[in-house]
Amino acid sequence: MERIQNIRQMQERAESLRLSGKRIAFVPTMGYLHEGHLSLIDAAADCDIIIVSIFVNPTQFGPGEDFESYPRDLERDIALAEGRGAHIVFHPSALDMYGGDPLTGVEVASITEVLCGASRKGHFRGVTTVLTKLFHIVKPHVAVFGQKDAQQAAVVLKMVEDLNMDIRIRIAPIVRESDGLAMSSRNVRLEAEDRKNAARLSQILFGIRDVFANGEPLDKLLEEGRAAIRKIPGASLEYLEARSYPELQALKNKDSDANILIALAARFGKVRLIDNVLIPGESGRKEHEKAPGERNAL
Repeated sequence: MERIQNIRQMQERAESLRLSGKRIAFVPTMGYLHEGHLSLIDAAADCDIIIVSIFVNPTQFGPGEDFESYPRDLERDIALAEGRGAHIVFHPSALDMYGGDPLTGVEVASITEVLCGASRKGHFRGVTTVLTKLFHIVKPHVAVFGQKDAQQAAVVLKMVEDLNMDIRIRIAPIVRESDGLAMSSRNVRLEAEDRKNAARLSQILFGIRDVFANGEPLDKLLEEGRAAIRKIPGASLEYLEARSYPELQALKNKDSDANILIALAARFGKVRLIDNVLIPGESGRKEHEKAPGERNAL
C-alpha cells in the first residue's frame, strides 16, 4: 500500500491513475479508524483504487471543541486501512493543506444552520472547504460517507450538485456497537459509566421510529424522547429533531412522501455524540430500490 503526504505527489498519482483508466474511490476520514470507517472502504470495493485520507481538519472545530484531544494514531490507521483493502493512504499536514492565511472557502447555505450547525458555527464551512480541496487533490470518481454523519452527507450531496462536481456520492449505513451505540472515534473518550449510558441514545431513536410506524404523532414522540434523554445519567441533550432528508427542511403534516431523518446530539462530559435513524417516504423507497446506497442515504 502507498503512503502519500505531499499534495502535489497525490495529485500526480491520481491523475496517472485516471489516465490509465482506473476508477478511484475516496474515503475521507479524520483517522482513529473503527469498524464504521472500515465499512466505508468495503462500500468502495467495486472501484479499482481506494484512497483513504487521514486528516484531522482544524477548520471544522470551533473554539473550546476537542481538536487537541481528538484521538490520533497514524500507524494504527494505516495498518487497518491496508488490512481492509485500501490502496493509498493520503495524510497531509495542516500546514500543507492551508498554508499561511487562506482567503477562500466553500459554504453551503441554509441546511448548515440547523441541527449540528445551529450550535457549531462555521463547522460545515470547514467541512465543505476541506472536502472541496480533497476532491481536487484525490480526483475521485466516487466518494464514500457514513450515514452516522447524516447532515454532513446531505450537505456534501448539495455541494456536489450545486457546483456540478463530477463525483458520485455513496452513503453507507451506520455501524453500531453490540449494544446499539453508533461507532465513533470519540467513543474511546467516554468514561465507563457514560459509555454504558450512551447506549440509551440509540434505543430511544429506535423506539421513536418503531412507534411512529404504528401511527403515533411524531411531535409527541420527539417530546417524549427529549424527556427520556434528559433522564439519562450524565447526558446533556443538545437536540432531538425530525427533518426531511436530504433537504433538512421542517416536516409538513401528512407528508407521507418525505424521507424523515430523526437526529440527535448529546454530550457526556466533554464528549459530543450524534446519532440518527432514517424513515423512507414513498420517494425514498423507490429511489432505494432503484440504486441502493448511491446518491442518497435511503
